[in-house]
Parts: sequence; structure tokens; C-alpha cells
Amino acid sequence: MCNMSGASCAPTRSISPGARAGAKATIPISRPRRLRWSAPPENALVLAVDEKPSIQALERSQGYLKMPNGRALTGQSHDYTRHGTTTLFAAFDIATGKVTGRQYKRRRRLEFLDFMNRVVAQNAGREIHVILDNLNTHKPKNDRWLKRHPNVHFHFTPTRASWLNQVEIWFSILAGKALRGASFNSRDELKAHIDAFIETYNETACPFEWTASEVHQKRLKPRFADQ
Repeated sequence: MCNMSGASCAPTRSISPGARAGAKATIPISRPRRLRWSAPPENALVLAVDEKPSIQALERSQGYLKMPNGRALTGQSHDYTRHGTTTLFAAFDIATGKVTGRQYKRRRRLEFLDFMNRVVAQNAGREIHVILDNLNTHKPKNDRWLKRHPNVHFHFTPTRASWLNQVEIWFSILAGKALRGASFNSRDELKAHIDAFIETYNETACPFEWTASEVHQKRLKPRFADQ
């Protein structure tokens, strides 16, 4: 495993129990531990899949300001021009940390199945376990596509817990390192930028590692409003 500081890139999430006012007990969580699949299928591929919709190609106004001392400050204003959007479908390989991505104009069941068909074709003959959220695009009442692909198994995160899907962590890395503050002159330039980031990221990709930190809950002090 690797962390973001260089030796490894494992993001850490602290897990703490819910608090109630006046709680007397201090509830510790066990020492930091790895949370892993206890019995993963042999030779199976486990993918965290989701989409990042409506990524905007924004052309930002940029320039510089010359100071009285001769120095120049560069930056960008809040003005921008929109050049359209793209939707990124991504599959994060839990074991290797590598990402497979493809961009579309829209986010529908049609685009989702096209992406999954490509993932299945790239891994022909393998058992594939896919982690998804509960979006209706992923979870129709009668999933005929899933019935035609018995080697593919969908696993859905609990309601309002889509952050458990590790591809969401990768989306935050994409946003922070490649998209935030960037300027693009066209939608095609944005798409090429995202594809290049994925290619570069995969060169040094590594799996994320979930950990649970030891947390001690403090007793809340009673507070009374002035009468």
C-alpha cells in the first residue's frame, strides 16, 4: 500500500460513533486497522465504478498586475467563458489503484452500459465485481444486461453512503490536481487533459487503504441560555 506523502497513497478516514448530549461513556474505537474484504473471490476483478457528470470546460480570464516595486503578480479573475461539459465514467481497480475512464456527452443508462461493455470486453473471461451507488442508472427494476453477463456482479453501497465507493476518492484527486483553477479553450481540450491525467496517474497508481483511527468521545458540557 502507499500513502499521499510519497511512501504510500492511502487516504485515511476516521470512523467515530454518533454523539448524544450528556453522554457519559467514552467510546474508543480499536487501534487503527485495515478494513479489507475477508474472502475475496480468487482471480476476480473488483472495480469501483461511478461517473462524474457535467465537468465544465471553463476558459478563465488571466493576466498579471505590475506592482510599484517592479514585481508582478499573476493570477486569474472570476470571469470565464463556458465551452460545454463532459461526463466521465471511471472504473477504479481496488487491487492495483489503476483507473479506466471514458468520456460521454450525457449520463444515462445508455452511456453506463456502453462503458460497462467496454470494461467487460477488456477483461474477457474474468469474474468481475462492481461496486456502485444506488443511482437508478445503475439499478433498474429489471436488469436485463446483468442477466446476460453472469460473470458480472453488482454490489451497491448503502443509501446515503456513496462515499464508501473508492472511486469517489479518486474523483477528488482528479478535481484537486487536474481541474481546479484550470482553463480550457474548448471541450476537446478538457477531454484531452482528463485523458492525459488518467494515463499519467496510472503510471504510479497504487491501491487505497481504509483505516480507522482511535477516537475518544468527549462528554458534552451542559449549556443553559440566559433567562
